Amino acid sequence: MSNILSENPALILIDIQKGFDDIPYWGGQRNNPEAEENASNLLNLWRKLSLPIFHIKHCSTNPNSRLAEGNPGNDFKEMVAPLTGETVIRKSVNSAFIGTDLKEQLERLKITTVIIVGLTTDQCVSTTARMAANYGFGTYIVYDATATFNKKGFKGEQFSAQLMHDTALASLSGEFATIIKTFQLFF
Repeated sequence: MSNILSENPALILIDIQKGFDDIPYWGGQRNNPEAEENASNLLNLWRKLSLPIFHIKHCSTNPNSRLAEGNPGNDFKEMVAPLTGETVIRKSVNSAFIGTDLKEQLERLKITTVIIVGLTTDQCVSTTARMAANYGFGTYIVYDATATFNKKGFKGEQFSAQLMHDTALASLSGEFATIIKTFQLFF
Protein backbone atom coordinates (compact mmCIF):
# COMPACT_ATOMS: atom_id res chain seq x y z
CA MET A 1 0.00 0.00 0.00
CA SER A 2 2.88 2.41 0.65
CA ASN A 3 3.49 2.49 -3.12
CA ILE A 4 0.65 5.03 -3.13
CA LEU A 5 3.15 7.46 -1.65
CA SER A 6 5.32 7.19 -4.77
CA GLU A 7 2.40 8.61 -6.81
CA ASN A 8 2.79 12.09 -5.24
CA PRO A 9 -0.66 11.90 -3.63
CA ALA A 10 -2.27 14.96 -2.09
CA LEU A 11 -3.45 14.73 1.50
CA ILE A 12 -6.79 16.50 1.87
CA LEU A 13 -7.70 17.28 5.48
CA ILE A 14 -11.38 18.15 5.61
CA ASP A 15 -12.91 20.38 8.28
CA ILE A 16 -10.81 19.31 11.26
CA GLN A 17 -12.06 22.31 13.21
CA LYS A 18 -12.67 23.13 16.85
CA GLY A 19 -16.42 23.49 16.33
CA PHE A 20 -16.73 19.72 16.02
CA ASP A 21 -15.64 19.35 19.66
CA ASP A 22 -19.20 20.33 20.67
CA ILE A 23 -20.49 16.77 20.39
CA PRO A 24 -24.02 17.46 21.75
CA TYR A 25 -24.51 20.13 19.06
CA TRP A 26 -23.69 17.62 16.30
CA GLY A 27 -25.68 14.63 17.52
CA GLY A 28 -24.67 13.54 21.01
CA GLN A 29 -22.19 10.81 20.12
CA ARG A 30 -19.18 10.53 17.87
CA ASN A 31 -17.17 7.59 16.58
CA ASN A 32 -13.40 7.28 16.02
CA PRO A 33 -12.11 9.41 18.90
CA GLU A 34 -8.60 8.84 17.51
CA ALA A 35 -9.42 10.30 14.06
CA GLU A 36 -7.63 13.62 14.60
CA GLU A 37 -4.53 11.91 16.00
CA ASN A 38 -4.40 9.61 12.96
CA ALA A 39 -4.91 12.58 10.65
CA SER A 40 -2.08 14.38 12.47
CA ASN A 41 0.21 11.36 12.02
CA LEU A 42 -0.52 11.35 8.30
CA LEU A 43 0.00 15.11 8.09
CA ASN A 44 3.41 14.71 9.72
CA LEU A 45 4.29 11.94 7.24
CA TRP A 46 3.24 14.14 4.30
CA ARG A 47 5.35 17.00 5.67
CA LYS A 48 8.35 14.71 6.15
CA LEU A 49 8.04 13.43 2.56
CA SER A 50 7.28 16.91 1.14
CA LEU A 51 4.05 15.68 -0.43
CA PRO A 52 1.19 18.08 -1.30
CA ILE A 53 -1.17 19.06 1.53
CA PHE A 54 -4.56 20.76 1.34
CA HIS A 55 -6.33 21.97 4.49
CA ILE A 56 -10.06 22.42 3.93
CA LYS A 57 -11.97 24.76 6.24
CA HIS A 58 -15.74 24.87 6.41
CA CYS A 59 -16.97 28.44 6.75
CA SER A 60 -20.68 28.15 7.36
CA THR A 61 -22.92 30.89 6.04
CA ASN A 62 -25.15 30.39 9.10
CA PRO A 63 -23.83 32.88 11.69
CA ASN A 64 -25.07 30.62 14.52
CA SER A 65 -23.10 27.61 13.30
CA ARG A 66 -20.08 26.45 15.31
CA LEU A 67 -18.20 26.61 11.99
CA ALA A 68 -19.12 30.16 10.97
CA GLU A 69 -16.23 32.52 10.36
CA GLY A 70 -15.62 34.65 13.42
CA ASN A 71 -16.75 31.89 15.79
CA PRO A 72 -13.97 30.12 17.74
CA GLY A 73 -15.15 26.79 16.32
CA ASN A 74 -14.08 27.89 12.84
CA ASP A 75 -10.41 27.52 13.82
CA PHE A 76 -8.45 24.42 12.89
CA LYS A 77 -7.60 22.04 15.71
CA GLU A 78 -4.00 22.67 16.77
CA MET A 79 -2.75 19.14 16.03
CA VAL A 80 -3.52 19.59 12.32
CA ALA A 81 -3.17 23.35 11.97
CA PRO A 82 -1.57 24.46 8.70
CA LEU A 83 2.01 25.62 8.64
CA THR A 84 3.05 28.71 6.74
CA GLY A 85 2.99 27.92 3.05
CA GLU A 86 0.50 25.03 3.27
CA THR A 87 -2.64 25.49 1.19
CA VAL A 88 -5.87 26.40 2.98
CA ILE A 89 -9.12 26.24 1.03
CA ARG A 90 -12.29 27.76 2.45
CA LYS A 91 -15.65 26.31 1.50
CA SER A 92 -19.26 26.93 2.51
CA VAL A 93 -20.87 23.73 1.17
CA ASN A 94 -20.20 20.02 1.64
CA SER A 95 -17.82 19.54 -1.28
CA ALA A 96 -14.30 20.94 -1.17
CA PHE A 97 -14.58 21.30 -4.96
CA ILE A 98 -17.66 23.57 -5.13
CA GLY A 99 -16.89 27.28 -5.12
CA THR A 100 -13.15 26.67 -4.72
CA ASP A 101 -10.12 26.15 -6.93
CA LEU A 102 -9.19 22.77 -5.44
CA LYS A 103 -9.56 20.90 -8.74
CA GLU A 104 -7.44 23.46 -10.59
CA GLN A 105 -4.73 23.37 -7.91
CA LEU A 106 -4.60 19.57 -8.00
CA GLU A 107 -4.40 19.59 -11.80
CA ARG A 108 -1.72 22.29 -11.82
CA LEU A 109 0.41 20.07 -9.55
CA LYS A 110 -0.37 17.05 -11.77
CA ILE A 111 -1.94 15.24 -8.80
CA THR A 112 -3.77 12.07 -9.82
CA THR A 113 -4.35 10.56 -6.36
CA VAL A 114 -5.94 12.05 -3.25
CA ILE A 115 -6.00 10.74 0.31
CA ILE A 116 -8.95 12.12 2.30
CA VAL A 117 -9.22 12.42 6.08
CA GLY A 118 -11.40 14.55 8.34
CA LEU A 119 -14.93 15.37 9.38
CA THR A 120 -17.59 14.27 8.84
CA THR A 121 -17.60 10.93 7.06
CA ASP A 122 -21.19 11.06 5.83
CA GLN A 123 -21.18 14.72 4.86
CA CYS A 124 -18.14 16.64 3.62
CA VAL A 125 -15.77 13.65 3.40
CA SER A 126 -18.30 11.67 1.35
CA THR A 127 -19.29 14.56 -0.91
CA THR A 128 -15.67 15.52 -1.61
CA ALA A 129 -14.68 11.90 -2.28
CA ARG A 130 -17.54 11.42 -4.73
CA MET A 131 -16.56 14.52 -6.66
CA ALA A 132 -12.86 13.63 -6.60
CA ALA A 133 -13.66 10.25 -8.14
CA ASN A 134 -16.01 11.80 -10.70
CA TYR A 135 -13.22 14.18 -11.70
CA GLY A 136 -10.96 11.17 -12.29
CA PHE A 137 -8.73 11.30 -9.21
CA GLY A 138 -7.69 8.03 -7.59
CA THR A 139 -9.45 8.49 -4.26
CA TYR A 140 -8.63 6.95 -0.89
CA ILE A 141 -10.45 7.56 2.39
CA VAL A 142 -8.69 6.72 5.64
CA TYR A 143 -11.26 4.86 7.75
CA ASP A 144 -9.71 5.61 11.15
CA ALA A 145 -8.80 9.22 10.33
CA THR A 146 -12.42 10.18 9.62
CA ALA A 147 -15.38 10.39 11.98
CA THR A 148 -19.00 11.40 12.25
CA PHE A 149 -21.86 11.83 14.71
CA ASN A 150 -25.21 10.26 15.54
CA LYS A 151 -27.96 11.24 13.13
CA LYS A 152 -31.70 11.44 13.41
CA GLY A 153 -33.48 9.84 10.45
CA PHE A 154 -36.28 11.43 8.46
CA LYS A 155 -38.80 9.25 10.35
CA GLY A 156 -37.33 10.27 13.70
CA GLU A 157 -35.26 7.15 14.20
CA GLN A 158 -31.78 7.40 15.74
CA PHE A 159 -28.69 6.11 13.94
CA SER A 160 -25.40 5.68 15.78
CA ALA A 161 -22.25 7.49 14.72
CA GLN A 162 -20.56 4.17 13.97
CA LEU A 163 -23.45 3.05 11.76
CA MET A 164 -23.42 6.36 9.89
CA HIS A 165 -19.65 6.09 9.42
CA ASP A 166 -19.75 2.48 8.24
CA THR A 167 -22.66 2.93 5.84
CA ALA A 168 -21.16 6.11 4.35
CA LEU A 169 -17.92 4.26 3.67
CA ALA A 170 -19.80 1.21 2.35
CA SER A 171 -21.56 3.48 -0.16
CA LEU A 172 -18.22 4.88 -1.33
CA SER A 173 -16.14 1.70 -1.32
CA GLY A 174 -15.27 0.42 -4.76
CA GLU A 175 -17.45 2.88 -6.63
CA PHE A 176 -15.88 6.17 -5.54
CA ALA A 177 -12.98 5.36 -3.22
CA THR A 178 -10.69 2.77 -1.76
CA ILE A 179 -11.08 2.59 2.01
CA ILE A 180 -7.85 2.14 3.97
CA LYS A 181 -6.55 2.45 7.53
CA THR A 182 -3.81 4.81 8.67
CA PHE A 183 -1.18 2.12 9.20
CA GLN A 184 -1.42 1.06 5.53
CA LEU A 185 0.26 4.28 4.46
CA PHE A 186 3.24 3.64 6.73
CA PHE A 187 4.11 0.17 5.34
